[in-house]
Amino acid sequence: MKILVLGIGNTLLADEGVGIVAMQALESQFGAREDMEFVDGGTLSFTLAVPISECDALLVIDAAELGATPGTVRCFEGEEMDRFLGENRKSSVHEVGLLDLMSISLLTGHWPKQRALVGVQPAVVDWGEALTPAVAAALPEICTVACGIINRFAESAMHLS
Repeated sequence: MKILVLGIGNTLLADEGVGIVAMQALESQFGAREDMEFVDGGTLSFTLAVPISECDALLVIDAAELGATPGTVRCFEGEEMDRFLGENRKSSVHEVGLLDLMSISLLTGHWPKQRALVGVQPAVVDWGEALTPAVAAALPEICTVACGIINRFAESAMHLS
C-alpha cells in the first residue's frame, strides 16, 4: 500500500500555500514511513499524473473556496471528492486543476480507489509569504483530519490483505 500526500498551492500567495505548509508538517510527522510519499504539488502540472498513477491512496490538501469562514476545514472522500472537484471549478493560479488530473487518471485507469481532499477556506489569496492568522490557526485541525484519513487508508489496506 502506498499513500501519496499531495500538498498543493503557492506559498507566495498567502493562504494559497496552506496545502504545502500542511503537507510539510505531516511529512515531519510521518516522513520515515516507507509506505508514504509526500509531494509538493506546487501550482500543479500534468507531471503529477505519474505519482498519482503509482499510489494506492491519495490525500490532497489545498486551499478551497468553501463559502465558509476563513480557516474552515472540510474533508471530501471518495466520490464526494470527485463531485466537489467537478462542481467547484474555481479560477486558479494552477497550471492545471485537480479535476484535470482526475480526468487524466480516470482515462488511464489509475484514479486511486481511496482518495480524499482536505480543503481549507482561505482568507487572502494575494501576495504574501505567510498564512493569515485564521488559516495558520487551522493547521492543527488540518493535520488531525489528515492523520485520521491516513490511518483509515492504512487500516483498510490491512483488512484487504
